[in-house]
Amino acid sequence: MEVQQNKTPSTLLVVLAFATVYVVWGSTYFFIQKALTGFPPFILGTFRFITAGLLMMAWCILKGEKVFKVTNIKPAIITGLLLLFVGNGVVIWVEQFLPSAMVAIMVSSSPLWFVLLDQPKWKENLHSKSTILGLIIGFAGVVLLFSERIMSSFSSLNSSRDLFAMGLVLLGSMAWAGGSLYSKYNSGQNTAIVNSTWQMIAAGIAFFPGSIISGEFDNFHIQQIPADAWFAVIYLIIFGSIVGFSAYVWLLKVQPATKVSTYAYVNPVVAVILGVFFAGESISNMQIAGLVIILGSVLLINLHQYRKTSKVLPA
Repeated sequence: MEVQQNKTPSTLLVVLAFATVYVVWGSTYFFIQKALTGFPPFILGTFRFITAGLLMMAWCILKGEKVFKVTNIKPAIITGLLLLFVGNGVVIWVEQFLPSAMVAIMVSSSPLWFVLLDQPKWKENLHSKSTILGLIIGFAGVVLLFSERIMSSFSSLNSSRDLFAMGLVLLGSMAWAGGSLYSKYNSGQNTAIVNSTWQMIAAGIAFFPGSIISGEFDNFHIQQIPADAWFAVIYLIIFGSIVGFSAYVWLLKVQPATKVSTYAYVNPVVAVILGVFFAGESISNMQIAGLVIILGSVLLINLHQYRKTSKVLPA
């Protein structure tokens, strides 16, 4: 997903990057669930991100990238901690208490935080009716998609503990949006692969103390990990981290942040579709309505960009 920074990226490359983030990250919900059958959460985060980061570092060195330049490392580490450690780490931790559907809805608030935190783009985003309407409709679509599961889960909530966990998820969504915007405006001339390398290594190192504090190593035996969990982890490392995350970081450099943030609406759609076809789950009419509304919201969010493009195209 690399292009020279002084050139406009090809439409095909942008479409491929969006398709990767939409589909691959949507599939990670399924594979994370599989991986957790053999790996405790913090050990999974440590192993996944450090392995992916080291593989990418080897590739950077082979390509002759300036991977050890201090000015490249510092902003990438800050971004990695905000995105992968805080953003992903909170989701991993709270899913011990909250239903995954509820977590998915709160995580889908990320595009709203992108608009609120992206100060340089306030004038453009807040004056685009299609963008604001698309964001609101998209969030409503995600709520509709998971509404049946949410209604059945409210009765099982522990008020004080789960309210705290829900607050953490919102903070995690804010951290993800803030980290993404920090990466967009502070990555300079770094390539996406260099940024991703240090972001993942930083996150992997940050996950490690959590695995010790929570005592995950006490009952962890590598020889007892089932083959399905190993396959899932390999998928998460190669496709979820190296391919998907690199595509996301690159898109942040070349596309508006609000447009990139639409992944948070599309990922649940992909996750539901995969569940229907590969996990034997059923889909209701209400969920189908939610899927249609979400896809319509993505078109609305991109409508402003489509109009701008049409104006510069020759007649």
